[in-house]
Amino acid sequence: MAITLRLPHPARRSSAIVPARPSWLAAATVLLVCVPTGEKDVAAAVHVTPADLASLALVGLIALDLLRGRLPRLDPAVCALLGGVVLAAAVATAHSVDPAASLTGFVRLVQIFVLVPVSVLLAVRDTRDRRLVLGSFVLAALIEGAVGANQYLTRTGASYTGQPIRAVGTFGALDIMAMSTVVSYGLLAALGLALAERRPGGSRVLRRVMWASAAFLAFPLAVSFSRGSWIATAVAAGVLLLRADARLAVKGVLVGAAAAVVLIGGFGLGASGVTERLSSIGSVSAAPDQSVSDRYDLWSTAGRIWQDHPVTGAGPKAFQQLRDSHAPLRLSSGSDAADSTIGFQREPLLSPHNMYFLVLSEQGLLGVIAYLALFLALLLGCLRRATGPGLAALALLCWVLWDFLYADIGGTTTVLTSVVLGLAARTAFPGPDSLEANGA
Repeated sequence: MAITLRLPHPARRSSAIVPARPSWLAAATVLLVCVPTGEKDVAAAVHVTPADLASLALVGLIALDLLRGRLPRLDPAVCALLGGVVLAAAVATAHSVDPAASLTGFVRLVQIFVLVPVSVLLAVRDTRDRRLVLGSFVLAALIEGAVGANQYLTRTGASYTGQPIRAVGTFGALDIMAMSTVVSYGLLAALGLALAERRPGGSRVLRRVMWASAAFLAFPLAVSFSRGSWIATAVAAGVLLLRADARLAVKGVLVGAAAAVVLIGGFGLGASGVTERLSSIGSVSAAPDQSVSDRYDLWSTAGRIWQDHPVTGAGPKAFQQLRDSHAPLRLSSGSDAADSTIGFQREPLLSPHNMYFLVLSEQGLLGVIAYLALFLALLLGCLRRATGPGLAALALLCWVLWDFLYADIGGTTTVLTSVVLGLAARTAFPGPDSLEANGA
């Protein structure tokens, strides 16, 4: 009697160290962002959060499986793009004005832009994995959104125009943008999952739950009073709807406008703060407020640093060391932060609040070329191939790339950027060994 042995697919081998679905660790990374970490020294060189630990656990498990010879096929383009980022960061560190201080920055850049994205790419093998990770974004946003909405309604949030009404979730006033980032990610993930279920055979229950989640998340996003998150979410949602269904995009604009009129005009939810913040968007160039003026000065400061170090940059973490020697005198010493826990504090401005200017000043032209090549390849690949849950990955990537125009990495939610890049890489470069590419 002949016995036939059938070797399992590399992604399904039961003897692998990595669990059957390592995407659980990617989802855990997202959810652990919500764990309060207490007030931190924003000037400290290193911050390690529970989400960082989960991401490193994911990297470790994937690495162990690779070392045991179970090497999934990666698109050579992915290796080249990520290798370019590592090379640029390494060269910038070697030529840094302070190589010892830049070393921690180099490690952080490799974690956020290379190691974790590759691990997420390898962990997300099929549609179920995508739903799991995207669902974790929605759940994290619902948690933070509920806390933030309660802060606004009970006036226990961070200070905004002298009133404790700004929704900051579990992150506190020193990480003022974190909640709006998490809520924006969750809202876009919910929209993407809802649109994915419009196909024949899609789950009607899941679609309705995702639409309801997106509708709820609009309120805490509004009362975060974050102009940057509003704009980035609008841009990303527009790209998502146009990519999925142009007619639906028009309907979405009309429904969104009607909902805003009802909630703000009819019920008065966040009316004064939201309308004031919205009106300020149109004056960012003609009559910028102090925060916008400081941001312009930080951008010009980054440009001056780059002029002194044009090719390799001043080195990771060097901006905060060189800021005062290159900044105009009118730049504020810091931004105001206040809530019931920390009281009033001045938070130092340690970055240019623009990822592209940050890379330019700290990694020079080599860094800008490497990062723009990576971002452009991911964006074009997602635009060509995004279907089903991949639509959400496209929207999340668009949010990150747009937000980088007036923000950069830093804070508790930084690790979420790496998860987004990993999801985008899986969509843009599915690879021949992908279960989805093989019809799974």
